[in-house]
Amino acid sequence: MQATSDLSLLSLLLNASIPVQLVMLLLLGISILSWTYIFTKRATLKRTNEQTRRFEDDFWAGGDLTVLQQAVSSRRAEHGALARIFDAGMTEFMKARRSGASGDRALDGPRRAMRAAYQREMDFLESKLNFLASAGSVSPYIGLLGTVWGIMHAFIGLSTMQQATLAAVAPGIAEALIATAIGLFAAIPAVVAYNRYTNEIDRLSLRFDSFVDEFLNILQRQVR
Repeated sequence: MQATSDLSLLSLLLNASIPVQLVMLLLLGISILSWTYIFTKRATLKRTNEQTRRFEDDFWAGGDLTVLQQAVSSRRAEHGALARIFDAGMTEFMKARRSGASGDRALDGPRRAMRAAYQREMDFLESKLNFLASAGSVSPYIGLLGTVWGIMHAFIGLSTMQQATLAAVAPGIAEALIATAIGLFAAIPAVVAYNRYTNEIDRLSLRFDSFVDEFLNILQRQVR
């Protein structure tokens, strides 16, 4: 009964050596941050997909682009990333037309404005992904460091005993392996989320790219 108590998870965590406990705390912090970014990024991408779909429906409904641009400008945050890219291009196009520009010169400003807006939106969507990638790659090694230290500490303790038994070495090895388990617990969700969100962002990027090209074609027909 005593052995079971000594090998309980809480007991192993509380009785672990200070370096191993510090490793566990570091991994716990990484895990908490990872899950925070996972949930916030999930909400951001879901909202962006919904806003993009709604704006594409409005854009391809065939209404007046000037009216659509005014509606987007008044509520940029509600219309989403693709709407802001459209707004940047349409604003520059209207400025070019008012200045008397024609042909390709009238499209240079909108093209640059939409590319700049596109890059800003992609930078925002990709934010925090680097942390998830780092957490997924580094956490197992941090856990392994705690494991190596814990096992080393356990064998150093055995050197002072006249007779080594499994009951004596088991708690030290068990507490050491917990560090690896926590490292994997922090790494696996981060890697899965990183791969999934990167794929979703790539799909959004393709939709944004396609829209920019199609919108420029529409503007080109208007300046002919």
